[in-house]
Amino acid sequence: MILHVDMDAFYASVEERDDPRLVGKPVIVGGTAEGRGVVAAANYVARKFGVHSAMPAVTARRLCPQAVFLPVRMSHYAAFLDVTGSEHLFESAAEIARRIKQQIRDEVRLVASVGVAPNKFLAKIASDLRKPDALVVVEANDVQAFLDPLPVGRLWGVGKVTNQVFERYGIRTIGQLRQVPPETLAELFGSTGEHYWRLAHGIDERRVVPDRESKSISHETTFAHDIDDQESLRAVLLDLVDQVARRLRRHGLKAATVELKVRFADFTTITRSQALPEPSDVTDELAQAAITLLTTRLPAGTLPVRLLGMGVSGLQSQPTQGLLFDAEEREKRRQLDDVADRIKERFGDAALERASGLFNRHRRGTK
Repeated sequence: MILHVDMDAFYASVEERDDPRLVGKPVIVGGTAEGRGVVAAANYVARKFGVHSAMPAVTARRLCPQAVFLPVRMSHYAAFLDVTGSEHLFESAAEIARRIKQQIRDEVRLVASVGVAPNKFLAKIASDLRKPDALVVVEANDVQAFLDPLPVGRLWGVGKVTNQVFERYGIRTIGQLRQVPPETLAELFGSTGEHYWRLAHGIDERRVVPDRESKSISHETTFAHDIDDQESLRAVLLDLVDQVARRLRRHGLKAATVELKVRFADFTTITRSQALPEPSDVTDELAQAAITLLTTRLPAGTLPVRLLGMGVSGLQSQPTQGLLFDAEEREKRRQLDDVADRIKERFGDAALERASGLFNRHRRGTK
């Protein structure tokens, strides 16, 4: 059984908890008050003004000029837990979920929703279904009864355009989609049709992989609204780089290859990769490679982006031979990363904003 732990309105809730003066005010997490970047989340007060996630910060500022803008603290937000084999210690997966919710409430005074199900896809849907403060359990023999009444928009990858296609064919629920032959879905959506067919049948074979077992490390984000603004994409990408780099350093690893994943509005997904001169865990070096992939390796005239991901592979823990002429500069960058990591661990991610600094530097074309 898989648990998906999702903190209700977490981005803003944490900030309101840490600073009670924010309660009742419109709070926007992500982007800047000067209009750079994109909105990662908005509390319910800000949403009343039309602010939503993935909106350019400049638009959010225009809609809600009195909003408080705060930096993202991404590493604290959500988690999948594979509790298979642990039930004998805690009676059941549902009991584990209940204890997690209660401990989060007791220790950090925040509300969590938890979905419990046989796979990651189902657990994620379950955690979203009855927010806030939800605990939804989907047993293996109840999967289709759970899925069938839900709208097809609940499926991963079904956005506005895809939903319109389903509407034209009278397909509004997952149960109706499940009755469509896979050959018909392939005619409508190509290889993505199989993806929809598998999810409609509750099939998701992805494992929960802890960092120490990973052959790669990655972070990705799916936007609530497709983004076609290059500067907004850069800002999001640099935040993803920062998260990946910190995970590398936390586990004493270096990466030989940087990878970019982009999913467009029509659900076409491409990946690009670039080998580094030598394995690295330095944020600046990973960022330079990622930005290069974003700005030079995507097809011309592509559609707006619905998902952006950044990852690294070729992980190794052993020391590497440094390049001859840049040892001093790399050591300075490494020391900077070490200081930044320690500050964020002690004071939280908001204490430093490495990504915005990198973003501005790349916009100016400097190194």
